[in-house]
Amino acid sequence: MDGPGADGELRSFRSWLLETPDIRNHAKISWVTVDPDAGEMGAGTLETLQLITDNFWQIATFSLSYAAWRNTRAKSPRVTIEHDGKIVTVEGSDNDTIERIIQALTEE
Repeated sequence: MDGPGADGELRSFRSWLLETPDIRNHAKISWVTVDPDAGEMGAGTLETLQLITDNFWQIATFSLSYAAWRNTRAKSPRVTIEHDGKIVTVEGSDNDTIERIIQALTEE
C-alpha cells in the first residue's frame, strides 16, 4: 500500500484477513521486511504483507475479503498485489477490481 496512512491501513487489512476464517485457516499470512539499500540508514522496514495459499478458492476469498475491507474505509491507499512477477495496482472494490485481482493471481 502507498499513500498517507498506508502503514496503518496495511495493518488493518492484515487484521481483516486474520478475522476471515477461510483465509486464517487455509493461508499463511506474514510480514516481509525490506533491508535498506546500500548507503541508506535504518533497520529493515515493514513493507509487504505476504499471503501464501495453495488453491483458487483462497484467491477468490482473498479478493472478496479485500473488497469487503475496502468498503469499510472512507479512503484507502492504493494496493499493489504481486504474484509470480505480475503486478497489479488497485484502488477500488467494485467487481472489475475483484476480477483484476483474481486474474493477476491466477495467470501463469
